[in-house]
Amino acid sequence: MNDLFRGELRTQAQYLLSGYQTDSALFFASSRQTLLAQGHYATVPTADSLEALNESVSLALKQAKATGHFDPVVVGAIPFDGQKPACLSIPRSVLRAGPLPQSLAQPKPQAVPCTIQSLPEPQVYADGVALAVSHLQNKDLDKVVLARALDLTAEQAVDIPKLLVTLAQRNAHGYTFAVNLSAAEKEATPRILIGASPELLVRKQGKLVFSNPLAGSAARSPDPKIDRERGEALLQSAKDLHEHAVVVDAVAAGLRPFCRTLNVPERPVLLHTETMWHLSTEISGELIDEATTSLMLASALHPTPAVCGHPKRSARDLISQIEPFDRGFYTGMLGWCDANGDGEWVVTIRCAEVVGKSLRLFAGAGIVADSSPQSELAETSAKFRTMLNAMGLVHAGAV
Repeated sequence: MNDLFRGELRTQAQYLLSGYQTDSALFFASSRQTLLAQGHYATVPTADSLEALNESVSLALKQAKATGHFDPVVVGAIPFDGQKPACLSIPRSVLRAGPLPQSLAQPKPQAVPCTIQSLPEPQVYADGVALAVSHLQNKDLDKVVLARALDLTAEQAVDIPKLLVTLAQRNAHGYTFAVNLSAAEKEATPRILIGASPELLVRKQGKLVFSNPLAGSAARSPDPKIDRERGEALLQSAKDLHEHAVVVDAVAAGLRPFCRTLNVPERPVLLHTETMWHLSTEISGELIDEATTSLMLASALHPTPAVCGHPKRSARDLISQIEPFDRGFYTGMLGWCDANGDGEWVVTIRCAEVVGKSLRLFAGAGIVADSSPQSELAETSAKFRTMLNAMGLVHAGAV
């Protein structure tokens, strides 16, 4: 691909970003391409399991083709609890372009005046981490992920398209997204799931499959020397390497039944976002059956130990005991799947749900037997910064 053509694709990607409105079904930007889904052709019926949801998606795509849609694509979000209703639809059109340019201008975002309430309060969250550690030390669990939320109330309605642009500007290496959770209901005030996830759950292209699990994190530092030291320390941390290995093993086990070959690197590498260092492993493979869809693969992995824990059932039980809110779509998955089964699904983290003047932000941390409650609290605070920085709330106080 020559530089001129590559430049045209990136210009087109910027056009899609500027064309996003809150009634768009999905905006999705990755390091490979940018998608803007518009209009509403059909809603995928809800289902009480991921297996049933996959059947609904397959049927909806076939029906759309049979009724004249030349390129049906299912887009949307699936909640953390796969038994709860997903938000999936077939838009009238999906516009595609290359990846957004990494050199997008980054004007300082204007602060959004708002009140902030923690759910739960920071010390209560730390106490929950301590309770989880006691379970882990008794060998009930290998790992559990505990989340908390920030409820923000602004003085005026949040400018969602502007917030999306800011997220894209600040997170060029991740997955920037906005999903309309109320498109089918045509609510007067749209409910938008918006964020910039660093984590690819699965991508399927023909017979090829890719996944990029992340687990083990450390906050970035504005001091370059300290920042490098934090990254190197993370790469040597026994606690974080163990946490990461649990996730990689689970992802590999989930993909292996579908794959003829599967490449799983022995050690992770460092990946960074604007606010965090992460341990990262890039897994790749070749499918046995090309008819296996990206959503089937994503369903086989969801939820990974990176957002739930291990063993899954015990981790879910503890999460329900400790967390004082329903995660909803946080730590679910979002993305797209076309009629060929190709698609891309990311883990729904570094995100917020926005309705009018209200935002709920989410952040979580992976807890293992030697976790420190205060360290895990600090990790969630650092992860909140992706959204807080995009809103201009750099000094939002103790969160």
